[in-house]
Amino acid sequence: MSAIEPFGTRLRAAMDTRGPLCVGIDPHASLLTAWGLNDDVAGLERFTHTVVEALADRTAVLKPQSAFFERFGSRGIAVLERAVADARAAGALVLMDAKRGDIGSTMGAYAAAFLDKDSPLFSDALTVSPYLGFGSLRPALDAAHVSGAGVFVLGLTSNPEGAEVQRATAADGRVLAQVMLDHIAAENRGADPLGSVGAVVGATLGDAGVDLAVNGPLLAPGIGAQGATPADLPGVFGAALRNVLPSVSRGVLSHGPDVNGLRAAAARLADEVRDAYGQSGQ
Repeated sequence: MSAIEPFGTRLRAAMDTRGPLCVGIDPHASLLTAWGLNDDVAGLERFTHTVVEALADRTAVLKPQSAFFERFGSRGIAVLERAVADARAAGALVLMDAKRGDIGSTMGAYAAAFLDKDSPLFSDALTVSPYLGFGSLRPALDAAHVSGAGVFVLGLTSNPEGAEVQRATAADGRVLAQVMLDHIAAENRGADPLGSVGAVVGATLGDAGVDLAVNGPLLAPGIGAQGATPADLPGVFGAALRNVLPSVSRGVLSHGPDVNGLRAAAARLADEVRDAYGQSGQ
């Protein structure tokens, strides 16, 4: 049996060929309404299918936000399962934005749901929360390694409330976000061309103020509606810029339901990111 190609390798190739951009699939009630859809399962299904149809064959990463599907119960989860399968079949990498975090067998169950290849929700990567201790993530890290998937660990998030925990000081003087980033770097040691354990670092931070040399991908939410632009990325990420995967949701989704409008918005943002990287010499 051939070896499983690690997520980091697949992500590097996708970013280099399709452009470094992640587009969220976030079916807010307000977005469904703006698209002329009802805030029900039928509207959810139409919205999701349109985004996947428009972008899955040309965007590096699609990131469904699990909560917007979970709110409709089992029928919403069924829509999410189909979206994951269809997006992956069209060549996009799927990053499940579920931000799971727990201990022991519970974390193992979350890992089985999203990182086991036999699960209908199997995704190329999963967002996780480390603030029960980085070691609590071990079931997810191990499951991802077995299946060739990735894990994105919350580091410095784009919401202002995050600093209360993430900038708090550990006993050794490091801020807690740096503690988590150092753990990530250890997980990725020796990986080439890119490790499969990433960090979530908000594009709205200005100067991150931490060491981002984790040899893994850096998911950068905050582009668009939250106020950051691709031009801000070099200032936040510095020498780690080439490994940054900017994430945008409403900045693309607001151009629906027209498929061409979604494609044009995503292509424009990908070009702006490439320009920002090129101007920084990355």
